[in-house]
Amino acid sequence: MTGDGRLMPVPHKSIRVPGESHPRLDDGFERIRRELKLPEEFPQAVTDEAEWVAEVPALPALDRTDLPLITVDPPGAMDLDQAMHLEERPGGYRVWYAIADVAAFVRPGGAIDAEARSRGETVYMPDGRVPLHPAILSEGAASLLPGVTRPAALWCVDLDAGGQIVGADVTRALVRSRERLDYDYVQAAVDTGTADGTLRLLAEIGRLRLALERARGGVTLPTPEQEVVPDGDGYRVELRAALEAEAWNAQISLLTGMAAASMMLDAEIGLLRVLPPAPAEKVAQVRRVAAALGVPWPEGAPYGDVVHGLDPKIPEQAAFLEESTVLLRGAGYVAFNGEPPVQADHAAVAAPYAHVTAPLRRLIDRYATEICLSIAAGEPVPEEIQKAMGDLPGIMHTTGRRANAVERACVDLVEAFVLRERVGQAFDAVVIDVDGSHSWGQVQVTDPAVVARCDGEGLVLGDAVQVRLTRADPATREVRFSLA
Repeated sequence: MTGDGRLMPVPHKSIRVPGESHPRLDDGFERIRRELKLPEEFPQAVTDEAEWVAEVPALPALDRTDLPLITVDPPGAMDLDQAMHLEERPGGYRVWYAIADVAAFVRPGGAIDAEARSRGETVYMPDGRVPLHPAILSEGAASLLPGVTRPAALWCVDLDAGGQIVGADVTRALVRSRERLDYDYVQAAVDTGTADGTLRLLAEIGRLRLALERARGGVTLPTPEQEVVPDGDGYRVELRAALEAEAWNAQISLLTGMAAASMMLDAEIGLLRVLPPAPAEKVAQVRRVAAALGVPWPEGAPYGDVVHGLDPKIPEQAAFLEESTVLLRGAGYVAFNGEPPVQADHAAVAAPYAHVTAPLRRLIDRYATEICLSIAAGEPVPEEIQKAMGDLPGIMHTTGRRANAVERACVDLVEAFVLRERVGQAFDAVVIDVDGSHSWGQVQVTDPAVVARCDGEGLVLGDAVQVRLTRADPATREVRFSLA
């Protein structure tokens, strides 16, 4: 909860509506765009510049199109930031990680850059997205699509046999992805024993890195995605658990961000993603919640060990995961040029970390990548990058808050829409958050998989309860229950 007693939502909650959505949902999504003042079409000057630079990018001399890179993304994705090739080397592994070189097309101070600074990041909605860059770049000339040559920032990260980083370098190079794969394909290949080459090593390295994350006290929350599925003449909401392949893929991005952060800290210039450690009183509070809900938290065990393996479909564990997110709030960015910041770590990563792997979708990654390229080449960071650095944390904070608000509004809308014809019905639920007065809280309904406010005296965290739907209004995006 916040200081004024308002309950906070779970961070990074998302919802997916496969296929064609209902017209009422389409109207609701459009209203969200207007209410939260999302950018609309790109200005003509931006479109004109994008069309021009798409034809004349700044291409590097180094040609590494020999690397058999692949991309792993959700089905249908066209804005492909990353391509990888993994190989074994004596005593460990080598990770080749190509990142779309957006700076080959976009210059600081130009029309595209100015528009990107106002947008900050791509905003994803169930019916589409509001992109950071024009599609001619983000889904075309700059995207690491298969079978075409593209400029990239090519990372080479060496790992030892246990998966620890032992060396890292980055340089500009021409690359060519061989295949565009999705998570289901990768997971099936690994599960059936048919994975070889990069896919086999992705599972091997991913598991090693996850083990290292736990050992250093890092945290990956098992947050499922809500998915809307047809149900007769209507719809229902289900929880979709993330695949292991998604976690393995995320670990490659994570280790690259850690290597970038180390490089910047050594050079005493950079842009970090930081999260301060939770205050002792917050940790003590969450420990009490764990004890009340029967979630084991051995003395001395880090929070990451506690949440590892928890199942959000189990009521007591869902309640604990909801309450414990208080330990992971407060992430931001910090720019430094000189002495590194005192608080340089990201508490959930349990190490210094930087965003460098999604420049098509996040503004700060392009600038951070430029810093790393300069450091690796032994050159001064360009003056135009140094001048822009100080503004970026504020830009990302503002635009990130807007993106989170859009995400929350979309979830609320879809939940209200799915439940709109079930007012008065009773549902099984679990109490996952409680106001200080114990007169209201939040419940997670078992089926459909929604989280909403519930009014009623004597709510107890973690209790299984039956609730009655009292309001489900797509117009206001409000869902409300009371104890049945």
